[in-house]
Amino acid sequence: MNPPEIDPGEAYALLEQGDVLFVDIRDPASHAQARIRDAQPLSQANVDDFLASTDRQRTLVVYCYHGRSSLDATAFLHSEGFERAVSLSGGFEHWRQVYPDSCVNNS
Repeated sequence: MNPPEIDPGEAYALLEQGDVLFVDIRDPASHAQARIRDAQPLSQANVDDFLASTDRQRTLVVYCYHGRSSLDATAFLHSEGFERAVSLSGGFEHWRQVYPDSCVNNS
């Protein structure tokens, strides 16, 4: 089964509604430099805490740089019971071009 994907327009609508958690699987330095507002980082270093503390019924939009690695992360989250996890098509690099005002930039 292929992990579900969401296009940036649909994801942006969810962000504006506020009932979604964006999950950034890029490296910590990239997350610190620029990210979608309110995104939570997810890496090997914090995966156990994330799994223990995150509501499995919540919609998660998982993103990486270009939308490829997030597919694997979304499949992993589905295997852990996060049935509403979706991968952001095009990743952060596409998102920041289309919705720059929704990004936090610390560079």
